[in-house]
Amino acid sequence: MAIDITVRGAGVFGLSVAWACLKRGASVRIVDPNGPGAGASGGIVGALAPHVPEQWNPKKAFQLESLLLSETWWPEVEAAGGKSSGYGRTGRLQPLLENGRDLALSRAKGAEHLWQGRAIWELIPAHSGFAPPSDTGTLIHDTLSGRIHPAQACAALAAALSAKGAEITTIAPDEGQVIWATGYQGLEALTAQHSRLVGAGIKGQAILLDHDARTQPQLFIDGLHIIPHADGTTAIGSTTERDWTSPTTTDTQCDDLLDRARAAVPVLTDALEIRRWAGVRPRARTRAPMVGAHPFIKGHFIANGGFKIGFGMAPLVAEKLSHLVLTGENTLPPDFAPAASL
Repeated sequence: MAIDITVRGAGVFGLSVAWACLKRGASVRIVDPNGPGAGASGGIVGALAPHVPEQWNPKKAFQLESLLLSETWWPEVEAAGGKSSGYGRTGRLQPLLENGRDLALSRAKGAEHLWQGRAIWELIPAHSGFAPPSDTGTLIHDTLSGRIHPAQACAALAAALSAKGAEITTIAPDEGQVIWATGYQGLEALTAQHSRLVGAGIKGQAILLDHDARTQPQLFIDGLHIIPHADGTTAIGSTTERDWTSPTTTDTQCDDLLDRARAAVPVLTDALEIRRWAGVRPRARTRAPMVGAHPFIKGHFIANGGFKIGFGMAPLVAEKLSHLVLTGENTLPPDFAPAASL
């Protein structure tokens, strides 16, 4: 069978775009020497957290649309392949800081308009249990945030693709249209072809605990994400490391994550540690995802630079890029164009 689309890279962007192309009737082959979810997309945190509802721009609007799309997109993937992605729109709690009430109320007002009445940002009284500490006695609650289990989501996409006839392999030549979704190594390759930095890999470390809070919202406390997963585990992450030597090794920075989480949320104190994880996430120079025509290879395309918001962006990135590849019509934000990062 002739292949219409070759996707290089089986992280969340590559698998998601492949799935969207397959749904549009294309024959698809995904090529990754390490298999699905082997890189940063095979992580354990999975915070689908929105940008704050203020200083609105096309990137924030795109993310909003993608987070809302996730409610139907991930269940469709799960139904096709029979595997859970761990997706759930469970909301988020974060402490209201001293002198932060006016800003929080302003954002609540902004959410009423910018979030189109489909989610809320509000202040609620602090409470005990699975919740962040708050010196002000008040928490910020939003209902737009969701959670997903990254490694499980990649496995769910791979199962859906295989069930619908896509080929997933470790080595194959280019055939048909080619989409490059090769993570931080892809950004390094683009930099090597250019006169300045296009993007870089930012390492992150995280911990998975045996604590079942699956019905609870995720917590965000001073840069720390605490994510209760649907399978009864709880993830804590992550570090942000611009300088690193090994992409997959963990160190004492994980100890610090765990200490901070247990100090902030005492119900985690006795939770057993299941495992530690490290990976390198691709961040483009502009911090916007790089999605669209390849700047150096005519007729090829790129889906990269998801960094910390890749899973939240993936559904709409997939739908928009597949539309571009298969019809030639570009409905992506101009700032996402890979040439904009050069």
